[in-house]
Amino acid sequence: MKRILLPLLASLFVFAACSPSETSENNASSKTAETPKTAETPKTAPTADDKKVDVQAENDLIAKLINPAALNDTAPAKFVVLVKTTKGDMRFELDRAWAPKGVDRFYNLVKNGYYNDIGLFRMVQGFVIQFGIHGKPVLNDVWRDATIEDDPVTQSNVEGTLTFATSGPNSRTTQLFINVNDNVPLDKMGFSPLGKIISGQDVLEKLNYEYAERPNQMKIQTKGNEYLKANFPNLDYIISMSVEE
Repeated sequence: MKRILLPLLASLFVFAACSPSETSENNASSKTAETPKTAETPKTAPTADDKKVDVQAENDLIAKLINPAALNDTAPAKFVVLVKTTKGDMRFELDRAWAPKGVDRFYNLVKNGYYNDIGLFRMVQGFVIQFGIHGKPVLNDVWRDATIEDDPVTQSNVEGTLTFATSGPNSRTTQLFINVNDNVPLDKMGFSPLGKIISGQDVLEKLNYEYAERPNQMKIQTKGNEYLKANFPNLDYIISMSVEE
């Protein structure tokens, strides 16, 4: 049953950039000789070349994202974003007519890999799923103040819509939330939806809500995924986002 969590509404004004399986033996008798088990191939440790590739990929990502002002492409009128998570895939349709400034910002962030390996750090059942603080603190440093102006609210924050979090007027940066309920009171508070989920609705129910609002946003800002993985081992993540052609 849907319900509105009114006491939580104001808390969306966050610091927008801070804000086993058991094994069993086969007991069936057999007169034939048992086929010897094939030895498992041992896992090899990462080589020096592997590490160089990882470091290069990280440096390339940082280089693309280190200058917010350079990420200013205009988004298509409509497009679909594939969101791969640790519990499955979702797709969101973005509509620039809903909130052009917000959609442009989201488009540029997705296209340049900002939302890859991002923790779903705020999971409030019956309310919202929030994400967008980067796993690398160096990028949080540059995006914290990279705000964009507000868009007029043209759509309602109904279940399945995607919306930027804010810390007040004209403060949107990189954090967004997915409405997992009809949070209509958010409309009058200036939250402008960008798009809506079009597939993978079941994934929202599979995600882990055990940590709720326990992850500290300031610690994520300063310590990134190192803090999340050490303190919230069962947290779900966005593995990657991409614009579908």
